Amino acid sequence: MRVTSKSPCRVDLAGATLDIWPLYLFHDHSVTVNFAVNRYTSCEASTEEGGGIVLRSRDLGLEETFASYAELRVAKRYKLPLLALLVRFFAPELVLQGGTGLVVESDSEAPAGAGISGSSSLMITVAAALNKLTGSRYKTEKLREIAQNIEAQVIRVPTGAQDYYPAIYGGVSAIELSVAGITRRALPVRADELNQRFVLAYTGAPRNSGINNWEVMKAYIDCDKAVQRNFERIAAISSQMQQALLRNDWEEAGKLMREDWANRRKNIPTISTPQIDEMIAATRRAGSTGAKVCGAGGGGCVVFLAEPKMQAKVARAAEQAGAQVLDAKVAPRGVQVSVR
Repeated sequence: MRVTSKSPCRVDLAGATLDIWPLYLFHDHSVTVNFAVNRYTSCEASTEEGGGIVLRSRDLGLEETFASYAELRVAKRYKLPLLALLVRFFAPELVLQGGTGLVVESDSEAPAGAGISGSSSLMITVAAALNKLTGSRYKTEKLREIAQNIEAQVIRVPTGAQDYYPAIYGGVSAIELSVAGITRRALPVRADELNQRFVLAYTGAPRNSGINNWEVMKAYIDCDKAVQRNFERIAAISSQMQQALLRNDWEEAGKLMREDWANRRKNIPTISTPQIDEMIAATRRAGSTGAKVCGAGGGGCVVFLAEPKMQAKVARAAEQAGAQVLDAKVAPRGVQVSVR
């Protein structure tokens, strides 16, 4: 049996970090607004003759093997912890009988540490493949919960919920967060409308989202009043961003993106870098209406909004500031799984 799967990465427009429990519980109408982009992660999971388990990451150039599922389960460390922990969870003992082995191979089109949720997308991609291969039959929301929990085991700090929904559903989303739980709402934004307005640029400097998010979260829980006030404003901005997109008000969306970034910068200095500051200033002069880092910041990707006629000029300004402009468009579909 051979199962293949793929899912898109994401760009967040407003409300990042609010999606980490319990931060969103402290603010009314918490929401994160994001969209899926056609930078994909992929997985091929197959049963093979000969027994044993092989885990392989094409983009990282790493491979590790285990003589049996029992050996994988008791191992203390993994070269590829994301793949290993997912295989350990899905426990494919019933599949691996009579000398049958398992090969799980993954790949990612997201640059290293890009902040566009490559790891979360990969979690959904691999989980969906193993869910099918093992006949586990977990439903969509449960797969999200499993992926989020296992990613927390990998990075050893709390993880947010928003990153998994673009991978699952594609399109433009509002991830609404409340005492009642998490609800994903599709926003009726035309893909071609957004495609001609956003620019995605990679700084070339990877970042660790777990570190930045954890520092901000600790400051909030430790009653840093300034951080708490900033998050109150970020929560209001993200709610307004949802409404702006519903109205197709791109001028307001750009303004709100600038405000979101200004408040997030106040939370922790390392969220930005001199290169990012220079790039945002240069693209603003070139005609961008809004800009912010993707994810937790500190490097990775920066997303810009611009009027359609200014998109190319903004892209050139980002390149001149030392970034690599990525060929990215809205991905209309989420995770796709096929069996052959």
